[in-house]
Amino acid sequence: MGSSLKIVGGEVYDPANGINGAVKEIYVQDGKIVEACREPSGVIDATNLVVMPGGVDIHTHIASSAVNAARGFRPEDHRHGLIAKKPGIRSGVGFTVPSTFATGYLYTKMGYTTVMEAANAPIGVRHTHEELIDTPILDKGLYILMGNNEFILKYLKAGEMEKVKRYVAWLIRSLKGYGIKLVNPGGVEQWKYGKDVEGLDDKVYYFDVTPRQILKALAWTNESLGLPHPIHLHANRLGIPNNYLTTLETMHALEGFRLHMAHIQFHSYGGENWGGFCSKAAEVAEYINTHPHITTDIGQVVFGDATTITADGPWQYRLYKLSKNKWYNQDVEVETGCGIVPYVYREKNYVNAIQWAIGLELFLLIQDPWRVSLSTDHPNGGAFIFYPWVIKLLMDKEFRSEMLKRVHKRVLSDTTLPNLDREYTLSEIAIITRAGPARALGLTRKGHLGVGADADITIYLKDSDREQMFEHPIYVLKDGVVVLREGELVGSRDGKLLFVVPPDVGEMDPEFKTEFENFYTIEYENFPIDAEDIPNREAIPAGASR
Repeated sequence: MGSSLKIVGGEVYDPANGINGAVKEIYVQDGKIVEACREPSGVIDATNLVVMPGGVDIHTHIASSAVNAARGFRPEDHRHGLIAKKPGIRSGVGFTVPSTFATGYLYTKMGYTTVMEAANAPIGVRHTHEELIDTPILDKGLYILMGNNEFILKYLKAGEMEKVKRYVAWLIRSLKGYGIKLVNPGGVEQWKYGKDVEGLDDKVYYFDVTPRQILKALAWTNESLGLPHPIHLHANRLGIPNNYLTTLETMHALEGFRLHMAHIQFHSYGGENWGGFCSKAAEVAEYINTHPHITTDIGQVVFGDATTITADGPWQYRLYKLSKNKWYNQDVEVETGCGIVPYVYREKNYVNAIQWAIGLELFLLIQDPWRVSLSTDHPNGGAFIFYPWVIKLLMDKEFRSEMLKRVHKRVLSDTTLPNLDREYTLSEIAIITRAGPARALGLTRKGHLGVGADADITIYLKDSDREQMFEHPIYVLKDGVVVLREGELVGSRDGKLLFVVPPDVGEMDPEFKTEFENFYTIEYENFPIDAEDIPNREAIPAGASR
């Protein structure tokens, strides 16, 4: 008989199973939630404590060749967030781009147990897997960048949709990826020639295809393959005044397909220029409210130090010109781009203050919490360690009012935030940080505490100061094993790598190998990743319930 555990007396928030504050016993056996166990080997008394599933982050940048480049690009970041070595715990450093071990520990210390690495150039995925394997405790998966992949653009130009589908399936199968990511579709390819796309119907140089065609093709491919997560989209025109029009047009263009809009805050801007910069969160939220095919994460701005890391090279050049900070930009083989710019969000900067307000407006105006997930687009809008601060802003209107007195006064006139009275409940927080992201990802054993779920559990002290509450869990269990007690890490373990196995839709054409060898700096045989290279893994068949 394996290990077993009983949690008693806790106020349970498990909205996926309709439990919103009831006192309920939870039983764990061999890493899973079970109906009951007769003689549990351990008991946790959670009286006067709040019990939730482990947190699920649908969008974060914690491991990739780009993140690793940012670590080297920002040695000053290494001075922050020192985690000292102790028995069973390795040392780590970093704040906006923490090291692998620091990442695992910092997420765990907030009560998170599953994270999704949000953007990976295919040629760098082997490196990403090596970093994720080195990131303790957390279960994780990764999205593969495809919106500017030259093989996909070539097949689209020729009208060969079946080749697009076979290529996408080959990429995900070969690289042990979880889903399809698009960043500024067409625009990053255009950046190779010093340009960006201005709208969905601009032609991409040489390939003569448009962002609209790329979006629809990959949305169709995603549905055709039965992948559990919608296409995960960083839309065109990120960060630019008046980009909300492109955002609305993009969501309209993909009606009929599932769609996840990443870091929607960065895509909800009005104003013809920076001087007229203003919020269009209300318009974007209204569209999302009336179109149930869309899920989103916010990309909430938090004030202070950030490291912007994105495949969106054109935007990173613009940010470099605006900020005058140091800048890194790279073209990645025939696949995508990469840019890094350090940035500081300031309370008294009117653009930054309005960005902060837009994120909160979206949280408060989107009516269905099941379709919105908490994110800071770590580390682009700020570090993930500030999630508890964001939760306090959502749950405490008085705290929001105090912040409104501190930030630039244009927030009062150019956003709706001062007029929004909504306060999130504990149940809604459990949705946007756990149950909702798990549902959007198709992870049926994550984000809830029902029978058969993974025994990833977080127990908090019920505190009226919600930031303190969510910043300092009392217990965190991973696969039924206590890894944090009284706010201190007491153990570590290897998390799983979650990846999707697409259906068999046929082999790539023979000329593909020849083209691959001609264009890549890696041998064709060395590109796929053997499952045996990932020691702790879980394969999820496309179209299957997990």
